[in-house]
Formats: sequence, C-alpha cells, structure tokens
Amino acid sequence: MAGHSKWANIKHKKAATDAKRGKAWSKLSKAIIVAAKAGGADPDGNIRLRTAIQDAKAVSMPKDNIERAIRKGSGEAGGNDYEEIIYEGYAAAGVAVMCDILTDNRNRTAPELRKLFEKGGGKMGATGCVSYMFDRKGLIVISSEKIDEEKLMELALEAGAEDIAANEASFEVICEPDVFTDVSDALEAAEVVCESKQLTRIPQNTVDIEVDDARKVLRLMEALDDHDDVQMVSANFNISDEAMAVLAAEA
Repeated sequence: MAGHSKWANIKHKKAATDAKRGKAWSKLSKAIIVAAKAGGADPDGNIRLRTAIQDAKAVSMPKDNIERAIRKGSGEAGGNDYEEIIYEGYAAAGVAVMCDILTDNRNRTAPELRKLFEKGGGKMGATGCVSYMFDRKGLIVISSEKIDEEKLMELALEAGAEDIAANEASFEVICEPDVFTDVSDALEAAEVVCESKQLTRIPQNTVDIEVDDARKVLRLMEALDDHDDVQMVSANFNISDEAMAVLAAEA
C-alpha cells in the first residue's frame, strides 16, 4: 500500500487508541489558530477551519478548547504567532519525506527535526529536495461501511473529484485543492460521514520497501509525527501486504 494510504491508516488507528490525547489537542489548537487567522473565525466560510474543528471533535477535544483557539486566531484573545514551514528529507532506502510544520520558534524546531531524521536512519535535506515528487491534493477518507462505492463515485465526481480509490476498509476521494471545498460540501449535503478530510501531499511515484527498511521508515514517521510542531508527515514508500503482515505480527 502506498505511503500516504498506509500512514493515514496507521495514524487513524493510533489516534483511536493513543493515550497521548493532550498532544493531539495541542497540535489541533495550533491548526485552528492558524486557520482562523488566515481565513476568519466563521467555519462556514473557512474550509480549513471547518476541517480543523472536525478533526478536533474526532479526538474528543473539548468545545471550550476549540472556541478558545478560534478566539486566539481571530485576534479576540492573545496567543503565540505561529509560522508555517515545510521541512524535507530522506528516510531509509531513499524514501522521500515532507513535514508540514507550525512553530513559534524555527530555531528550536529545525535542529530537533534534523536530530529525529538522523536518529531514524535518514537525513534532513534542503528546501525543494523532494517536494517535486509530491502533488498537493485534497484527500477525504470514508469508511466503506458508510456508503456504496457507486453512490460515492457519483457524488464525488459530480462535485469535481478526480479519483476514488478503494482500500481494505475505506474509500479515498482525491481532488485538486481548489475544489476541495466543493467536494467536501457535496458529501456533507448528502450526509456522508467522513473519517478524515485534509489537504495533503500525494507521491507521484513510490519506493517499494521490505520489512527491515519498513521498520526504520515507520519508526521515523512516528517520531516525526509525535513532534509537537509537526502537523503532517508525507512520504513516498510502498509496503507490500506480506511485509505489513510481518510488522503487524511484531506489534
């Protein structure tokens, strides 16, 4: 399974069982603050904010915390000024990795990320070293138990989606960023329950990795994702079902 799909599935399971919910809330607060600052405090007119709020609710973030973050972003309450940065690099086996960052101190974040790359058997690179390998896309994940594939295809394609991919237990709706709001709104209007919605980076091509390298890559992905300033990690690895079965047995 390709990197963005496999990592999305691992993250989804992790979020459902992870005891470190406070860390997830902290990251989502940042995302809400930045979204409200960039596009206003009304989620109806700000898809980025609406998506961040939905993500926050999905991990049971308290309503007060969400509203406080919106007020900080809109300027009604004081708060840190976060900067959006992208760091790029390589994991084991030459796997390309991109990290979307929100930080109030890039001089702290950069060396911490560099250390994580090195500890995980990779290397942080210069700006642009791997970004050309990814396309910016809207990605909406829906449980296959919630909707029939034919119905989903009809709804999504009519709203402007470019592709629908079926995985083990879910469908992925992929679209260009400029129609992300249209596709999301169409699914909402049809009362389709989505597991996640995000603007993400999808690799143009993938690197096949076997068990030993997969262990290293997934360990690095998790270490990066656990960092407080990292909002999203994208990579271009592909792990075979056989290798995933071995890793699952070890977990």
